This record gives sequence, structure tokens and C-alpha cells, in this order.
Amino acid sequence: MRIDIITVVPDLLRSPFEASILKRAIEKGLVEIHLHNLRDYVTDNYKQIDDYQFGGGAGMVMMVEPIDKCITKLKSERDYDEVIYMTPDGERLEQKTANQLSLQKNLIILCGHYKGVDQRVRDHFITREISIGDYVLSGGELGAAVLCDAVIRLIPGVLGNETSALTDSFQDDLLAPPVYTRPAEYKGWKVPEILISGNFPKIEQWREEQAWERTKKLRPDLLDESEK
Repeated sequence: MRIDIITVVPDLLRSPFEASILKRAIEKGLVEIHLHNLRDYVTDNYKQIDDYQFGGGAGMVMMVEPIDKCITKLKSERDYDEVIYMTPDGERLEQKTANQLSLQKNLIILCGHYKGVDQRVRDHFITREISIGDYVLSGGELGAAVLCDAVIRLIPGVLGNETSALTDSFQDDLLAPPVYTRPAEYKGWKVPEILISGNFPKIEQWREEQAWERTKKLRPDLLDESEK
């Protein structure tokens, strides 16, 4: 997979890809991350990529021309499955979204900034708009990093255990069950006996029951009305 990220502040995005799982995915050649500084697509000395909005109002708007030049150049070099714009009013990022995108080959992610982008960018270039939550950040860079993490970890070979991602919360619309590790007893706090019984069918049944109970208690919105 190749992910091209268009941003005004590329330095803000370097760190997430230089450690842990994302770094290993890049080193294994399972994913390529390319950061594109939008100011490189501006010819004037001021490297201006934003301007006042027509009709007045507070806040600057990212201009259509440099974004057009960047996306057009990238699309002239390869085909892209999605051109994604990170924005608070996009569709909410969910596990099924990450699952879908993990099957794609080439993605472009545009990070909004200031008051957002000229609407013509959204009308003519963007194929999908995604939000990581109902709140506003200073820019789309942190949202892009979250999206990349959610997607990349699903690519086969990225995680050490291929089945790990399949048992994450939300994969089956349920929260994950409680997990424990050694020691089996600490300060009198004991691991449930079933987990050290060796009876794996019973363990799986217990986990399913716990996942359902936790979801019902903590996130009942994930359940159908008949399940609540």
C-alpha cells in the first residue's frame, strides 16, 4: 500500500511513522508513506497557500490552486483508489472504514487547515471525507495519523499475530472482552479461573459473553434494539 499525505506542516506527521508498528510496516516494505508539503506547489516567494474567504468572515481558507497542482501531479503518476479529506464534517471513522481502506492499493489524504479548503477542492477532487470525531483540531494531520494507524495495522504481515486485529474491539460490533496476563494472582486479585483452565471452547464462550456484556454496559448504541 502507498499513502500520500498532503499537508501544510509535514514535520507534525513524521513522528508517528518513525516508531513501533508503523515503522516496522514501512521497514518491511508493506506500506509506503509519502509526505507532501503543499507550499512546494506554490511559486510566489511568500509560499502562500491560504487566503481570505469570499463574502467575509473570520478564518483563512486553503486555496484551490496548490491543492490542484499537488493532486494532479500525484494522479499523473499512478491511479488512486481514494482521495480522502480529513474534516470534522466527514463520515465518522469506524472499524469498517479502516477495514475497507486496508484493502486498497493507493490512497491520498488531504489534511485540512485554518478554516478548511476551498469548496471546489471537495467538489472536484475528493472522493471520501472522514472525521475522527465530533470536535475540531488545529488541522487534519493528527486525524490523518489516526486513520493511517487504523488502516496499516490491518495489512497482512504488519502485526506479529495475524489474528490479533480480527479480535479487536468493533470488528464484530462488540467491545473486546477483558484480557489478563501473568501473574495469575497479584495482591489477591485473581485472573478468572476459566482463562487458566485450558478448556478453549469454554474460554471462547466466556469471551463472547464478556464482550456482549461489556458492550451492553458501556456502548449500548452498538447493539440492535433486540439485543439490548
